[in-house]
Amino acid sequence: MQNPYEVLGIKEGASQEEIKAAYREQVKKYHPDKYQNNPLQDLAEEKLQEVNEAYEMLMKNNGSGTGNYQSYSGGVRNNGQAQNPEFAEIRRMIDRGNLPGAEAALSRVRTRNAEWFFLNGMIALRKGWYDEAVNQVQTAMSMDPSNMEYRNAMNSIMASGAGYRTNAYGRGYNSNDELCRMLQCYCCADALCDCI
Repeated sequence: MQNPYEVLGIKEGASQEEIKAAYREQVKKYHPDKYQNNPLQDLAEEKLQEVNEAYEMLMKNNGSGTGNYQSYSGGVRNNGQAQNPEFAEIRRMIDRGNLPGAEAALSRVRTRNAEWFFLNGMIALRKGWYDEAVNQVQTAMSMDPSNMEYRNAMNSIMASGAGYRTNAYGRGYNSNDELCRMLQCYCCADALCDCI
């Protein structure tokens, strides 16, 4: 991997606040929502993965442990339960950043249990697909509501995604705004007849 400071566009020895601010800017720049149906979509996904890995590396080295996802290595989950060896290997692949290998291995697992959905969500998160990550981890939580690892991951995803949503996201237009109503009428008229 490249120098994580270079990936985030900051000087070596930057503070945690500077790292977080640079990370947020890079995620906004390469977020998949900006590149839907765009020929640069694959490149943006690749850059976003580099940004996520750089951020994780810097935050781990600074001792904060607040990276985008938790470490999954080993054969025991955070809640102390024994783990399926296939899932343990997939977790190691995710840790190493081998997302295509982790996806392929996960697709071969026939058991679609809570752990399967959770790991699928972690792969989506590493790709920068926040909505998909939320959906997958929510499914895992509904299948295993007592699992604190899933709950902590969901809290982390929601906290990291909160900085990228604008105030108007999901609210629609302001119905009291006269300009919005006029534009809606214009668009509807244009769609219904050729008079405009």
